[in-house]
Amino acid sequence: MQRKRNIIRTMAVVICALGIMTAAVQAHGAENEFTAVSTDQLKAMIDAKKDFTLIDARTTTEYADAHIVGAISIPENKFEESVNLLPADKNKLLVFYCNGVKCGKSKKAAAKATTAGFKSLHIYSEGFPVWEEKKLNIVAGPEYGNKVETKAMSPAELAKLIDNKSKEYVLVDVREEVEYRQGHIPGAINIPVDVFAARSGVLPKEKNIIVYCNTGVRSYAAYRKLMRLAYPSMAEAKFVDWKDAGYPIEK
Repeated sequence: MQRKRNIIRTMAVVICALGIMTAAVQAHGAENEFTAVSTDQLKAMIDAKKDFTLIDARTTTEYADAHIVGAISIPENKFEESVNLLPADKNKLLVFYCNGVKCGKSKKAAAKATTAGFKSLHIYSEGFPVWEEKKLNIVAGPEYGNKVETKAMSPAELAKLIDNKSKEYVLVDVREEVEYRQGHIPGAINIPVDVFAARSGVLPKEKNIIVYCNTGVRSYAAYRKLMRLAYPSMAEAKFVDWKDAGYPIEK
């Protein structure tokens, strides 16, 4: 009798393990079922007037502020309400985009389109921030160029974070690489502002992202890009203030 119980327990463990493995495989497959297209590929598709529907999965507010030329707005969280905007032909190519590589809205919207029966789905994962950064064609709303208020961080506040070895932030020098090598704030990484959105995948969204340049022009541009990338916590500092306050420079 005891032997029979042991056999049953063993079989239960094996079945459970197989279930976990199957779920993991299915989850992995779900993450990789959509074809990714790069910025250059999407531009080539648009230039060639390829027959496809480009879908902006961001919020209606973000879409109204600015979007890629030719895109229609179907927010991921309102997909069911807007599914009638999609083509009747379920075989037509759909390309989804949102706020960059760390934004999951485009994949979620594409998954909902799959459930609705659409069979040809692509993801432009670099999204609107990189498209905008490369100065490609966009439709800009009336408030697109309005100045935004940034959260300023003083040298003393930044020094305190550094001294306390806080792990709650990432400090980014958005100047050119040669400027960074000549001297930067201790602990800063370098992502030049011209490629900031394209390289933003290294920046964790759960941390406070602090950007700085010499006097604030480039850091302001990087701050706006963080907003486009939907980072929830960010701040701006100035290298000139750091130096004037007598804090150390790292080379």
